[in-house]
Amino acid sequence: MAGGGAPSAWGPSPALVTALVALLGLGLAAYIVGPQLYWHAAEVLTAAAACPACDCNCDARPLLDLPEDCAKHFKGVKSRASGEETEKSFTELLVEELKQREEEATQAQQEADVKLLEAKKLASQYQKEADKCSSGMDTCEETRENSAEALVQQKKLTSLWERRARELGWRPENAKARLK
Repeated sequence: MAGGGAPSAWGPSPALVTALVALLGLGLAAYIVGPQLYWHAAEVLTAAAACPACDCNCDARPLLDLPEDCAKHFKGVKSRASGEETEKSFTELLVEELKQREEEATQAQQEADVKLLEAKKLASQYQKEADKCSSGMDTCEETRENSAEALVQQKKLTSLWERRARELGWRPENAKARLK
């Protein structure tokens, strides 16, 4: 069985491979083109099923029509004729609301003024404390400078006395021996 053109018993037949490739191609084409065709068909069917606009000449009556004397039976309900009263009460409500808002704004302004005054007092107190601290620092610095200057003067004086003592024959060893 050397090299011949006989098909192998184990492999798929060429017709089956061709059919599978064709089926795969059709599936791929349906996958790509299918959604576009579906939405186009859905638009066409929806447009055909919708009814055209109605030309109706309905009068402009309300859905719920109450008789004019209906409000007479109920004391809490006012009739349509009291439009001025409703407008006045609406105006009064607006005036009341404006007064209330003005009072709230005035109260908020007063609270803000009190808080501002407290903040100013606190800032003044902190400023006084800072001034005290600054004054103390100045005094401390001045005292340190004076102490440093006094130390330099004392060292000069000590050096002078030590030099005079050495001139008169004093030795540091002699002083240590006497102390013992």
